[in-house]
Amino acid sequence: MAQPKGTVVLAYSGGLDTSCILVWLKEQGYDVVAYLANIGQKEDFEAARKKALSLGAKKVYIEDISKEFVEEFIWPAVQANALYEDRYLLGTALARPCIARKLVEIAQREGAQYVAHGATGKGNDQVRFELTCYALCPKIKVVAPWRLPEFYQRFPGRRELMDYAKKHGIPVPVTPQTPWSMDENLMHISYEAGILENPKNQAPPGLYTKTRDPATSPDTPDVLEIEFERGVPVKVTNAGDGATRRSALELFVYLNDIAGKHGVGRIDIVENRFVGMKSRGIYETPAGTILYHAHLDIEAFTMDREVRKIKQGLALKFSELVYNGFWHSPECEFLRQCIGRSQEAVVGTVRLSVFKGQVYVLGRESPRSLYNEELVSMDVQGDYEPADATGFININSLRLKEYHRLQSKVTVKQDE
Repeated sequence: MAQPKGTVVLAYSGGLDTSCILVWLKEQGYDVVAYLANIGQKEDFEAARKKALSLGAKKVYIEDISKEFVEEFIWPAVQANALYEDRYLLGTALARPCIARKLVEIAQREGAQYVAHGATGKGNDQVRFELTCYALCPKIKVVAPWRLPEFYQRFPGRRELMDYAKKHGIPVPVTPQTPWSMDENLMHISYEAGILENPKNQAPPGLYTKTRDPATSPDTPDVLEIEFERGVPVKVTNAGDGATRRSALELFVYLNDIAGKHGVGRIDIVENRFVGMKSRGIYETPAGTILYHAHLDIEAFTMDREVRKIKQGLALKFSELVYNGFWHSPECEFLRQCIGRSQEAVVGTVRLSVFKGQVYVLGRESPRSLYNEELVSMDVQGDYEPADATGFININSLRLKEYHRLQSKVTVKQDE
């Protein structure tokens, strides 16, 4: 028997990997407390609790963190219009600091010196989990089995994990495993690895679980009105049946249902992992896609042009920090404050149509709009003197004239 090493809180999923890790940690001499986060994934949480206890966990925490995930992590991303590398809405990257924060809370509650996770040594999640843990509890010690030679050399593949599971009475999946890995939360589901590692391979039709195929989605759109205050959605109304949702969690779940029904939110991308390699990922982000388009529209309607340019730069950096795991860094906290301040006037309602995999903005209104219909009208002069535009154009053309005049001189000299 190994020497007792104290208590470790394991971020437990109930799957094969973390179940094997639970038993392996016990073999190394740890008392294991299992923590399973309910962050909106489809899961039999009670079955997972019983499984962890049967494998030797001395205690199991199942924590519902869905509401705080929406209000404290997703909403700031919506305010930012956060996108990583122009396409990825950061569903996994936003969830990890939320999950890890609770992991640290439980470790402190249990007086545990250690936390553990099942993230691989090649991915982003190991960084996201551990940077959060170290930020919130600098003295915590992290056990990452997939980075320990004694673990990954013993389990070089899934077959070795399955053999270990059978030997130790760990229930193994009866149904065949999908030839890819999946990770789900309230905001999105991701698919990677396996047959998807070849970026040329098209996603098989049966892969998607949160959204319908747009080709077979309803032939009638859903028209929604989404109301924003300070850049955060506070109410959604379906113009068709009058359904209304106001609370953050209910609103987000409802938009997931509507977007999923119409096949909205699918992307297939190759992205740059923080650890330095490119990876192929397929994502479904139904509600997040609707809110991205709606917020983008109401923000453009209510925010000053120059403020928005600066805010776009902040959002780019914010997205990169979130992707790389720096949610709890001082620079990310600073950016959230700045972005939040920019949202004070982002108030109003966006009307949009959700149909056949697309989101179409139909109109918008706001008491804080910077749009002046009379000023911009082609039929009314308003408080604008067209003759002033001549000087405006002349001043702006000066730089271009000088540039091309000097370029012409250079060209002549080169031809001589």
